[in-house]
Amino acid sequence: MKIGVLTSSRADYGIYLPLLQKIKEDSFFELEIIAFGTHLSRSHGYTLSSIEKDGYTTIHTISSLISNDDEQTISSSYGITVMKFADFWQNHHYDLVFCLGDRFEMSAAVQAGIPFGVSFAHLHGGETTLGAIDNVYRHQISLASKLHFTATEVFSEKLKNVMGGSDGVFTVGSLSLNDIKTFRPIEKETFYDAFSILDEEFALVTFHSETMAAQENIQFAQAMKKALAIISKDLFVIITMPNADTQGSIYREAILQLKNENENRILLIENFGKANYFSAMYYCKLLIGNTSSGILEAASFGKYVVNVGDRQKGRAQSENIINCPFTEIDIIQAAKKAVKLDKYIGSNIYFKEDVADNITKILKESI
Repeated sequence: MKIGVLTSSRADYGIYLPLLQKIKEDSFFELEIIAFGTHLSRSHGYTLSSIEKDGYTTIHTISSLISNDDEQTISSSYGITVMKFADFWQNHHYDLVFCLGDRFEMSAAVQAGIPFGVSFAHLHGGETTLGAIDNVYRHQISLASKLHFTATEVFSEKLKNVMGGSDGVFTVGSLSLNDIKTFRPIEKETFYDAFSILDEEFALVTFHSETMAAQENIQFAQAMKKALAIISKDLFVIITMPNADTQGSIYREAILQLKNENENRILLIENFGKANYFSAMYYCKLLIGNTSSGILEAASFGKYVVNVGDRQKGRAQSENIINCPFTEIDIIQAAKKAVKLDKYIGSNIYFKEDVADNITKILKESI
């Protein structure tokens, strides 16, 4: 069975990893990676190099992003991605192609495959993020897909409503948590030395733009910057840099200013990689931001999350999430609340056993 895997960013590649390993090791499958989006962007860490190190037999690369991130540029990048993938689908054929999540580049690649009858399998469909335009892209991808692997029963039910039926919908859990029970962090001293992390408690921070709030993003980015400056007085702050979203550069510039003004209290990371990121989550005191990782994964590490603003609004949450408005004072107060809490000992609604094994089993049964 010839499998293609679309990966457009460090985030989706990290989620795919357990499944990629299973497919690569199984002679039933022939695996090809299709890398595009920010993987080929020097300003986002050129994460294609990480994929190449993992030793796949075939890696296709497609460059289509324009460097700016205003609305016109994002729309133009979408169109260029569609055109380049029109050529790709014309010349490359698969039994099934995996796609994941809700990025605009992912949507463009999938939409280009519709006239060619490409069979897509979508991971993380049926979810809701009312504060991000990604909500639209996610449903577009789902509608173009043949198989659907969702993270919770709630999302499966939502997806069935979108699709108008239940054919091909499977609730498997979050793939990123596939190996969480056997995960062992990088040894603390080694990890801290590798990234020059101060030997004290730290907050792990990831902020992206609120793509449904274009008029407020400058205000939000400044609120983020001011809040983190205050928080950094008591906690060392490690920030993973924003994605290539609409107006993402507004947050990137505010973060760089924050670093310049608080040189010794802020660490910026362009690309951690999954092992380092999970190790950072393991050792951190809390998470702050508006990323899906805080919603999907942090509960499995016993961490509380300050979830800021509306980007993740509507996404199902475990009980470790502290939601707050996108203001300086609210972020600071929510962080103070989280710092006082002990380790989170509740469940993670996104966890299920043997996700990668169950997906490959379903693939074989679908032939």
